[in-house]
Amino acid sequence: LTWGALMSSASAATFVYVGNADSQDISVLELKPNGDLSAVETVKVPGPAKPGGSLPLAISPEKHRLYAALRNEPYTAVTFDIDAKTGRLKLVGPGPLADSMAYIAVDRTGRFLLGASYGGNKVTVNAIGPNGVIVAAQQTVDTLPNAHAIIVDPTNRYVLHTSLGGDVVYQQKFDAKAGKLTPNEPPTVSVKAKGGPRHLVFSPDRKFVYLLNELDAAIYVFPWDANTGTLKKEAQVASALPKGFEGKPWAADIHLTPDGKYLYASERTSSTLAAFRVDPKTGALGAIGSYATAKQPRGFAIDPAGRYLLAVGQVSNSMISYAIDKKTGELKRLSETPMGKNPNWVEIVSLP
Repeated sequence: LTWGALMSSASAATFVYVGNADSQDISVLELKPNGDLSAVETVKVPGPAKPGGSLPLAISPEKHRLYAALRNEPYTAVTFDIDAKTGRLKLVGPGPLADSMAYIAVDRTGRFLLGASYGGNKVTVNAIGPNGVIVAAQQTVDTLPNAHAIIVDPTNRYVLHTSLGGDVVYQQKFDAKAGKLTPNEPPTVSVKAKGGPRHLVFSPDRKFVYLLNELDAAIYVFPWDANTGTLKKEAQVASALPKGFEGKPWAADIHLTPDGKYLYASERTSSTLAAFRVDPKTGALGAIGSYATAKQPRGFAIDPAGRYLLAVGQVSNSMISYAIDKKTGELKRLSETPMGKNPNWVEIVSLP
């Protein structure tokens, strides 16, 4: 490391944003280098309230804006500017969404907001105005039931989105100039019936995609063809369920450490986090273990340095923080911090 790099890394501050659906606000915290969390502020998200939903968040590629999707009519995405020094949020304003979105994502140019509507069975593309406010949807793509997540590949040329009710992952080409989706070939990849594809994530080396099913808690390891933007046949199917699990699986979220060495998935019935080591060549998962976490862990995130994992419990109204052992991937519980009501989404950003 150069002295300049050391200085910049030392001066970077890391901030945490938690979407609390029932209190309809965002908890802003600072994550200290030693893992301590300190409250910065709580920011209300303007708009009609409707308890029992979720409050999906997305961060712009430049990390200067945060978007929050309201799942209540009239459906909106609310834009906030992020203060680079303090992490505080400044309201910019709401823009229209075509439906209630379970998941939103910003493309890698920062010009478009993509959304997946669980109840509306569709995905959408909205342009983002020069001021950061969302413009009305310019494209709507109908899907099989219960679209649940939508992500852009690292090149910004392809998009994957899930249909929980249709048991498929959609593969689409993305025109980043026009902000338009078109079907890839093949247009979908299927998983086991009634598996319920939910969230998915690219490996940092762009060689694999990991898919978490909600209804059977299966984790699919798909080799990724970066040239065609398509998933190859799954190389492995692992499970996010803890040993001795009884009941109905209800898996939720999935994330990798930034170095790609470890993968974690949350399961809500057991309120656990499953941990895996990743084979760097094959992408295969080796189980590390399951860890008790905040009750009903719908969302969690890993900090950009790969040192800490933060999980929120929808029922506990709290966040539990863990240190990630760099050598083993094991989790060490650090603290529990109160959140707003029904916390369900976590974003972590490091700002210079």
